[in-house]
This record gives sequence, C-alpha cells and structure tokens, in this order.
Amino acid sequence: MPTKSRHDAISRVLEILKRIPTRSPGVTAREMMLWLQDEGYECSKRTVERDLDGLREQFPLICNDKSIPFGWHWVPGFAPDLPALTVADAMSLHLVENLLHPLLPEAIFESLRPRFLQAHKKLATMAEKNPNARWLDKVRYVSPSLPLLPPKITEGVLETVQDALLADRQLEVAYQRPDAEEPQSLRIHPLGLVQQGPVTYLVATVFDYTDVRIFAVHRIHEAKGLTEPAKRPESFLLDDYISHGALQFGGGTAIKFKAFVSEYLAKMLTETPLSEDMKIAEKSGEFVLTCTLADTWQLQWWILAWGEEITVLAPKGLRKTITDRIRRAGVNYDLE
Repeated sequence: MPTKSRHDAISRVLEILKRIPTRSPGVTAREMMLWLQDEGYECSKRTVERDLDGLREQFPLICNDKSIPFGWHWVPGFAPDLPALTVADAMSLHLVENLLHPLLPEAIFESLRPRFLQAHKKLATMAEKNPNARWLDKVRYVSPSLPLLPPKITEGVLETVQDALLADRQLEVAYQRPDAEEPQSLRIHPLGLVQQGPVTYLVATVFDYTDVRIFAVHRIHEAKGLTEPAKRPESFLLDDYISHGALQFGGGTAIKFKAFVSEYLAKMLTETPLSEDMKIAEKSGEFVLTCTLADTWQLQWWILAWGEEITVLAPKGLRKTITDRIRRAGVNYDLE
C-alpha cells in the first residue's frame, strides 16, 4: 500500500474510533461514511464496514444487529479517551491559541500545547480534501484602530502573576508608571486578567485599599508571589467591572452625551451604535446625537479621532476638555 494511502487509512480509522458512541443503538456504517465524507475522507460504506469489523477484533466494540441497519457502539462502561480532532475542533483551537496564552496559567497552556500542534497538523493534512480546513486561510481579523505590536513582558512575570491569581495569593511587584522615573514597590491583591488588544492588564487592589485598579503587566519589572491570601472586595465581579467602563480608562461615570455629528458619522453610528439608548435626530440639515456613555479617556480619544465630524454640546465639562485639547493641538501646529 502506498505511504499516502496507509496514512489516510490510519487517519480514517482514528476518526472512526472517536465517532463511535458509548451506548446503543450506536452509529451505522452509512452514518459513519457520511460523517467521514464531510470531514474530507474518500470512502464507501463497504470500506467503513471493513474498518469496523477490523476494529472489533482490537477494541471492545459491539455491533447491535437486533435491527437493520446495524449500529456500532462501545461496550457498556468503556470510556475511550482518544486524541483525534475533527476539522471543526482544529479550527477552534487554532483560532483561540494566541488569545488564550496570556490568560491561562503557563502550566495549563503547556498542557494544551500538544493539542494546538495536533490542530495545526490536522488542518494541514486535510487542506486538500476538506474545504473547511482551508477556511482559516480565507478569514482575518483586522483591528479598527491603529495596529500596535504587543509590548515585551519581563520573563517570568506573567507566569508569577497567573500563579498568584490562580491561588488567590498576594503579589509583591516593582511597577513602573509611565510618568515615574523609578519603579514603585507595591503589594497587590490580584483579582483578574484582561486582554485588551495587544496589552494584558492585571485587575487588582493595592495594600489595604479597596478601590480596584488596573496594571499593565508589561510595566511590572519584577514579581514575587507571597503566601498571604489576597483580599477580594465584597461583591466584586470582573464582568461588572469591565462593563462599567474600567478598561476604557477613567472614572467611568455615566454621562448624558450630546453632540452635532456629520451626515457621514451619523450613518456610521446608525450601523454601529454607541449605546442601546442612542438617538440621532435630523433638524435643519444638522444631525444631533444623544446617548448615555461612560466618561472615560477612551471617549475623549474617540471624539478627537473624528475631528471636524463631531462637535460636543454636552456635558459642559467634556466640551471644555475637548476644546482645550484641540486648542493646545493647534498651538503645536502654529494654528494660533
């Protein structure tokens, strides 16, 4: 048998073993054939029947021949643990691999590495036969903002942070604030890790304070796990913390936002609204936007990015902040 044919046969048999159910009435040879064909294997019903007959000699399989068509299943009580992957499994693993790395403890991620490698091999092997395996070559995610390279994290820091978070233990870190000349020694109570674009943030409290803060992991120069248990603020939920705008930077206080917007921006926001209560009203050729938003730095960055397409009307404090920033920018460009 040619090498390629032998490889295909072995791969097909592994897929069959994984697909066999653990209980009656089992799976029929025809059902198995259709599933294999969907996965990209060229086989007939007779081929599957021969495979199943051969496997019954090596594995605890039962052929339920009480009714036609016959169904195949494992001997009751037998729980197979087979490493085979479907194409769908392989695609899912490939998509989440990079996302999971900073969020999983290193030991857990390393335990998954063989599955990630298996997923790569599965997609490469099935690419010629199964169009699903080529799907990842045809789709991409592009950031809506200017793409940034991920910052470098000091070796060992992420693993130490993950271990402390997993064990609910305190951390002692040397944290370098962007506006400080030297790192600051902090005793941190880790509460969660959040990935925002290329940056990994640690959500935590500091010393005996109860206000929750965020720390960019790449700004932690040194990290040491401590034995003392971390203190968790009462009723703290990571999802609630994020939903209130914490990762948009700023206090996150809800404001009633109002602004003139251009016709083009009005159309864009109609397609992708800023909030559930957003409204855009047209009056005398002008478009007035109203909505409830969190008062954050990210909102200011968004307003400034749209330039002449938007004019803030309310609240007055935000309008003044934007006016001052535009005026200072004008000085930089000799516009005053």
